[in-house]
Amino acid sequence: MKKLIKKKKVVRIGRVYTKTGDKGETSLVGGIRIAKDHPRMEAIGTVDELNSLVGLVRTFNSQKPVSDRRDKFDGILQTLQQWLFDLGHELACDPKNPPKKGQVATMTEQQVQWLEQVIDTMNEELEPLDSFVLPGGTPVNAFLHQCRTVCRRAERCMVTLSRKEAVGAHAIAFINRLSDTFFVFSRWVACTMGEEEVLWDPSSSVNQDWKWK
Repeated sequence: MKKLIKKKKVVRIGRVYTKTGDKGETSLVGGIRIAKDHPRMEAIGTVDELNSLVGLVRTFNSQKPVSDRRDKFDGILQTLQQWLFDLGHELACDPKNPPKKGQVATMTEQQVQWLEQVIDTMNEELEPLDSFVLPGGTPVNAFLHQCRTVCRRAERCMVTLSRKEAVGAHAIAFINRLSDTFFVFSRWVACTMGEEEVLWDPSSSVNQDWKWK
C-alpha cells in the first residue's frame, strides 16, 4: 500500500474575505498595515501578475505534442512559478521587522546563476539575431513576450521601492535576469518547438491592402 506523505503546511486559508482591507490598507508579514497603493504592494502585485502569466504559458505549452523538450520546459516554468511566489513572500515582509532567518524564502545568488545557465544553454541552440523580435506568433511565444514585459515592469516597481525601503540583496538581480530569460525562452520555443517568430522590419511599407469587401 502506497504511503501517504503529508505536505508541510505553509499557510492556512479559512475565510476568503476578511473585510480588513475595505479602507484601502493591507497587512505585510508580521501584521504591519500599509496602503494598498504603496510601492511595496505595487511590486508584490506585479510579481503576482507575472506568475499568472507563466501559468498561461504552461497551459498552452501542455497542449503541444508530447516531447522531452516540452516536459523539460514545463519543469523550468514550474520552478520559476515557485520562485516568483518566494519573491512575493520576500517582498511582503516588513523590512523594519524582518522574520527570523529561515522563516521566509529569499532570492539567492545561486538562483541568479541558475537562470544564467538556462539562458546560456538555450542560446547555444539559437542563431544570432539580426533584427528585433515582434511579440506574437503563436500562444506560447506571445505569452512569453508578455511575461518579459511584465517582468520588466516588476523590476521597475522593485527599483522604485528600493529607493524608499530595503529590498533583498539578490531580488532585483533575479528579476532582471528573469526578463532576459523570458526573451530567450521566446526565441528557443520558436526555433526548437515549432513556434512562430516575427521579426521587426523597420523599412516596412504602408499596407495598402487593408480594406475589406
